[in-house]
Amino acid sequence: MANHKSALKRIRNSETKRLRNRYQHKTTRNAIKKLREADKKEAETLFPTVISMLDKLAKNNVIHKNKAANLKSQLAKHVAAL
Repeated sequence: MANHKSALKRIRNSETKRLRNRYQHKTTRNAIKKLREADKKEAETLFPTVISMLDKLAKNNVIHKNKAANLKSQLAKHVAAL
């Protein structure tokens, strides 16, 4: 167990951030799955929101920026092919 006040605070903050990151990451993955299963019209409306979610995750280092770029590229190709 931590011996310093600052270390205890760091543990609390880290846990809060971990849960927030986990929630946002899972929500984005579910949105990607929903987009891949959607028909063309629904996919085109979902596409900007999913791209925004990926950008936010990359900005906050929840996922790597290259992974976000790869996912965005794959999704753009998928929506265009519908």
